[in-house]
Amino acid sequence: EQPRAGAPASQPHIVFILADDQGFRDVGYHGSEIRTPTLDKLAAEGVKLENYYVQPMCTPSRSQFITGKYQIHTGLQHSIIRPTQPNCLPLDNVTLPQKLKEVGYSTHMVGKWHLGFYRKECMPTQRGFDTFFGSLLGSGDYYTHFKCDSPGICGYDLYENDNAAWDHDNGIYSTQMYTQKVQQILASHNPRKPIFLYIAYQAVHSPLQAPGKYFEHYRSINNINRRRYAAMLACLDEAINNVTLALKKYGYYDNSIIIYSSDNGGQPTAGGSNWPLRGSKGTYWEGGIRAVGFVHSPLLKNKGSVCKELVHITDWFPTLITLAEGQIDEDIQLDGYDIWETISEGRRSPRVDILHNIDPIYTKAKNGSWAAGYGIWNTAIQSAIRVNHWKLLTGNPGYSDWVPPQAFSNAGPNRWHNERVSWSAGKTVWLFNITADPYERVDLSARYPHVVKELLQRLSQFNKTAVPVRYPPKDPRSNPKLNGGVWGPWFKEDEKKKKGDKNKSANKQKKKNKKKAN
Repeated sequence: EQPRAGAPASQPHIVFILADDQGFRDVGYHGSEIRTPTLDKLAAEGVKLENYYVQPMCTPSRSQFITGKYQIHTGLQHSIIRPTQPNCLPLDNVTLPQKLKEVGYSTHMVGKWHLGFYRKECMPTQRGFDTFFGSLLGSGDYYTHFKCDSPGICGYDLYENDNAAWDHDNGIYSTQMYTQKVQQILASHNPRKPIFLYIAYQAVHSPLQAPGKYFEHYRSINNINRRRYAAMLACLDEAINNVTLALKKYGYYDNSIIIYSSDNGGQPTAGGSNWPLRGSKGTYWEGGIRAVGFVHSPLLKNKGSVCKELVHITDWFPTLITLAEGQIDEDIQLDGYDIWETISEGRRSPRVDILHNIDPIYTKAKNGSWAAGYGIWNTAIQSAIRVNHWKLLTGNPGYSDWVPPQAFSNAGPNRWHNERVSWSAGKTVWLFNITADPYERVDLSARYPHVVKELLQRLSQFNKTAVPVRYPPKDPRSNPKLNGGVWGPWFKEDEKKKKGDKNKSANKQKKKNKKKAN
């Protein structure tokens, strides 16, 4: 009888921590000069994911985490959602918190949303979270929570559920403020009932700001950006220690799964380092997409191990729903795999490939052509795919330097640009064996044309399943000045007008109610 009595507690508490713009090297156990004792300890006692991939930018990684789908299947394959765009994660996508709520989870989000907010239905509380405390945009001031998108287009960006959290405008540094919120949620929830906490810290994304005390170990770093970044990361590390302590103090820890991930590679011009990987945030080189990640949990079978199997950010969706004893609808076409046994027991990953992306809008490579792609693919288009050991890039993959740890140099970005290797020289196709050459130094596209053709064929197959890109132009009504000085949903009148064109007003109201019910 004993196990049955404890049955309600069998669903694990899930804590997903997403850091912002943390570089691949920027963790103690990857050789960084920045100390991260908490991350090092949690990772060492858990499972380090050392073949783990995300997307090169904020919105894409977040959308793939929350839906389990590639960008080509949500329409968010180009860039990020800008503050003034009438765009958000399409409403027909089922989200991870919605699926967890179905099986009794209490779902809470703290931190950066960045999945669109132009209408109320796009807000986190409408997408499966019981509560939301955080920011809607991609970045902002860590103390004032104020963000200017362009001169004169400025507003406040801190929310509690669906309203601006003016009363929290106390000048508290966001990393610490978000941690306090997490502590409050854990203190007031019953640990016998399962909880899903999505903590998306703003750190260590620019602007580079940190409380003074975190600079003390890093005075010797000459480069001011790197020094500030180090202080921000030190503060983040301490915050994660405080979250872990709260999980223990309030009785969640023994039945919890803590997942830690960066959302994309680091930005060297803003203090981050991906050394020795190539490229940076916003590119499809390994430095943009290979991330720091680990799982820490008393429920892991192989604690203290390293997982070198292929894992992608879309895999969390099916993995966590399965762990939560939820159901995955057969009609949802997922791109993620359940990788719990891979992580916990060291089994082979069910994943053999990753579509890093196909972006039909990104600046076309001048020399790209169908001919260069053997008639299978137009190599002017920016795309990247991984199949087993092989990685293929086409088009214009982005800034491609290897930026050495710049901690002790004040030369700044210009020096690196002077040393840049002109890699384009007419090229629009690259092939690497990532297992043998993780730093992408030896292009094998000329040596293995048959492999290039196979991977181009795979790209072409993926492309047939792509939905149209959603990247609408700016909407002037998004200006916070028209919304009480706050960034927030603005798309109200237009919806009514559009409907008014089609129906009489009585019909309009009925339809609206129906839509709400749906």
